[in-house]
Amino acid sequence: MLVAAAVCPCPPLLVPDVAAGAAPELDAARAACTDALGVLAAARPDRLVVVGPADQSGRGPHVEGARGTFHGFGVDLDVRLGRNRAQVSEDLAVGSEPVEGADRPLPPSLAVAAWLLGRTDWSDAPVEGLGVGEPLAAERCIQSGREIATRAERLALLVMGDASACRTLKAPGYLDDRAAGFDAAVAQALGAADVAALQALDAELAYELKASGRAPWQVLAGAGEGAGLAGALLYEDAPYGVGYVVAAWS
Repeated sequence: MLVAAAVCPCPPLLVPDVAAGAAPELDAARAACTDALGVLAAARPDRLVVVGPADQSGRGPHVEGARGTFHGFGVDLDVRLGRNRAQVSEDLAVGSEPVEGADRPLPPSLAVAAWLLGRTDWSDAPVEGLGVGEPLAAERCIQSGREIATRAERLALLVMGDASACRTLKAPGYLDDRAAGFDAAVAQALGAADVAALQALDAELAYELKASGRAPWQVLAGAGEGAGLAGALLYEDAPYGVGYVVAAWS
């Protein structure tokens, strides 16, 4: 059963090495993500599943110890998905059987999640990842979440994804007058742990607004059915014209 969830944005700019001189602009978002992960740790889960958007190559499951990289963003930085990145790397290299799928690279969203977990020195429960394709139908997302919720007696989710990328003229998707309303509805639903509202998100509109978080949020909505969790909105803003939301459920 789902006992806690954290919702975080997934731009590589969240990693200071990638953001470089612009890093301070997302300090508030990083602090909110740290607080959200603290809620996960306080719930004492048996397992943590990280869910984030992925293209074709990054879809599907990713095991603990899977590697992500920010080389494509001009930064010599690698991360590992798991409780203790250094220990996982050592275990994979020496004294244990190779972990199937550990050499399958993480999509960028899960690489950002791995960086967040490493930054907070996550050690509370085993971790696995799931890359979700943006076009995945709502019904399949919700069903996937229901199935994930059965994997542990005390399950936690770290859900990565951005809201619209159309909030300003300089945004990646240019200005769309529908974006602010869509993002406000998303922030309200995530902040209130409103499972029904998340399940009802318009997938076509989300696609048009380049909201990468739609499918992961609907996986969360499926996992959260019947859990009775309360939500808290920790951060909501649109730097660079992209909607970033941080929320915690417990």
